[in-house]
Amino acid sequence: MSFARAARQLPNLITAARIVLTPFIAVSILGGGHRNALILLVIAGITDGLDGYLARRFQWFSRLGAYLDPVADKLLLAVVYICLGVIGLAPLWLVAVIFGRDILILAFGGTMMARGGRRELRPSIWGKVSTTFQIVTGVVLIAGRAYPALALDRAGLWLIPVTAVTTLWSGLHYAWIAWRMVRDPA
Repeated sequence: MSFARAARQLPNLITAARIVLTPFIAVSILGGGHRNALILLVIAGITDGLDGYLARRFQWFSRLGAYLDPVADKLLLAVVYICLGVIGLAPLWLVAVIFGRDILILAFGGTMMARGGRRELRPSIWGKVSTTFQIVTGVVLIAGRAYPALALDRAGLWLIPVTAVTTLWSGLHYAWIAWRMVRDPA
């Protein structure tokens, strides 16, 4: 394999590293190692930015990367929020809202595939906004536990409902987009 060909796989390897980090983040959160979890979460965030940057900058796009990157992101967020819910840092209703939105998106995607229409719901601005709030809220909740002197409790209390609202709104937005795609498949 040539160097150029191997280099094209670098974004996928970085994305795979994010997947590999995910169980270590979970163990750290569940075991009370919030500083370790925060460090690993920051590293995972860097990998998310880096794989995307490399793919765009050098045109190292791949079909695998197009599927692997969002799966890695969803896996990481799902695991973080399940763990935060288990230890009581995130309310279970917020975990349900986040999962409910993702299940809704999967259901619409499956419906569109079953009807033979377009097969993917592209990320929308509202999906990106809700994902950003989910990430920031998770980091703030973990950082507040890792560094109690920062007094991030208030920020977490403010971020939780904002995250819920943006997540619900993005779910409704995706539902509207999917409905239009099913209604008008052209």
